[in-house]
Amino acid sequence: MATDYPTPLVDPESGIRVDRIYGFMIDFEDPEELLEAVEQIYKAGYRRIDAYTPFPVDGLDEALRLGPNRLPLIVLGGGIIGAVGAFTLQYYASVIDYPLNVGGRPLNSWPAFIPITFEVAVLMAAFAAVLGMFILNGLPQPYHPVFNVQHFELASRSHFFISIESQDPKFDLEDTRRFLESLGPGTVSVIEN
Repeated sequence: MATDYPTPLVDPESGIRVDRIYGFMIDFEDPEELLEAVEQIYKAGYRRIDAYTPFPVDGLDEALRLGPNRLPLIVLGGGIIGAVGAFTLQYYASVIDYPLNVGGRPLNSWPAFIPITFEVAVLMAAFAAVLGMFILNGLPQPYHPVFNVQHFELASRSHFFISIESQDPKFDLEDTRRFLESLGPGTVSVIEN
């Protein structure tokens, strides 16, 4: 008994099934062209866009409309937790658990606790910075669909890439391709998921 299953649509230019398309990627050889293209893409209404560059490009964060960086708050939180934890541990050891009267000093001699409190605060802030950076960047990420684009390895050497995800509300296979081609990129590639 034969059943009719709907055949998935295929992108005519790449031959990839539409349900397997992650998005489109375009590349440029100049950072100014990248910034101009990002501005035009954003003005056209696309919001799920990302850029990949071999070095930091001034103004790209503003062009992509990235939100404020949360890493400084994570580092501050790590430093505060480290300082409070170190001071509390020293206070507990010196005042509550094993009080010793040395030279008539008070049991809670907070000036003696400052060096260790400072060092542990710096240590915990550094740990928070590294862990926060990994978490906020989504690392480690051994696989991402953009790695399927054949010439994407140039992103770490000489080219500047912009991707638009198919999850974007404005994404349409033909209209988006035509719009990206109008920006004058080196290539327009389909990102296979």
